[in-house]
Amino acid sequence: MHADFILKLRQASKGRPYVLHRPFLCAHTSLVPYTTNIPTRNAIPRLGDLSPTEFSALWSDRPFILTAPVREWPVYKEWDTSAMLRQFGEIEFRQESVDWPLKTYVEYMENNTDESPLYLFDRDFVEKMRLLVGKEEGNASYWIPNCFGEDLFSVLGTHRPDSRWLIVGPARSGSTFHKDPNATSAWNAVLRGSKYWIMFPTTADSPPPPGVYVSEDQSEVTSPLSIAEWLIGFHAEARRTPGCLEGICYEGEVLHVPSGWWHLVVNLDACIAITQNFVPRSHLPSVLSFLRDKPDQVSGFKKAVTKPYEAFVRGMQREYPDLLTQAIQELDKKSGARKRKWDVAIGCAKGQAFSFGFGTDGDSDEGIV
Repeated sequence: MHADFILKLRQASKGRPYVLHRPFLCAHTSLVPYTTNIPTRNAIPRLGDLSPTEFSALWSDRPFILTAPVREWPVYKEWDTSAMLRQFGEIEFRQESVDWPLKTYVEYMENNTDESPLYLFDRDFVEKMRLLVGKEEGNASYWIPNCFGEDLFSVLGTHRPDSRWLIVGPARSGSTFHKDPNATSAWNAVLRGSKYWIMFPTTADSPPPPGVYVSEDQSEVTSPLSIAEWLIGFHAEARRTPGCLEGICYEGEVLHVPSGWWHLVVNLDACIAITQNFVPRSHLPSVLSFLRDKPDQVSGFKKAVTKPYEAFVRGMQREYPDLLTQAIQELDKKSGARKRKWDVAIGCAKGQAFSFGFGTDGDSDEGIV
């Protein structure tokens, strides 16, 4: 560390060691030791591209990075901060809980020294920027990578939940550990900059990531307030934890986040990205289960959609009845397995003393509450 940094740290610590020292330390700690030297066993796979069939058959449950599709997008070739300011500088975008013109946010982004910098995360960017999306459009700005094209929430039409966002942020901005909403999967395409990701799967017998605490119904997640604070306190343990995956998604690349995976992401430099949530057929049962069994945690739907589960089922029945039947049968099978386990436990309790548990036969109760 530089001498002036040490001096400032000591001055900040006098009398109030934690209140001032910790945020200052987190704001000035280098991210390099935490985002480099990724163990081979932890590395997120990197691929050129995938077909929809390959994705559905082999990759829908696994994180990966694609290096080819985004490089064809016009916005990848044309957008940087200066170009966006010229075109969209006066347009207001959402920065977490506030709306600023882009030019105001960029000024903040280029001059901030915050521990947790404000992050532009706007769900209405396509309409605000008058973008055309999809290869079928003559002057499309971008299109969904081919392998992610199937999205069963499309049966809801204009009533689908929020699904796509423009993301802009300085170095050190990002998101602490979370899962994507409504049990959806997601892709995140980096147009400028680079992002470090660390990810963990969710299984019936696995705890959340180190330093993350979840309420019994999984509606509340508690973790360190800033990304840097988590990295300082828990990264070493996380890197040793089975199932941990890490990687850097560079500009022109897109990362896949499977349904149910915990993930933390931090910008290593100023970034521009586009992300979208979707429902592939392989995760239809999980999405149906979430909408049905956790209605208080469902998010992103317009107020007019008062019963998201029923609306989704109607849409699936209309357009993909066979897929819906298969998914509901899978849900019923999981529910039946859970009930059988419960009946066995109750039977043991009536006949003899026992140690309560659901066994270790590998059955998953994910999404069943």
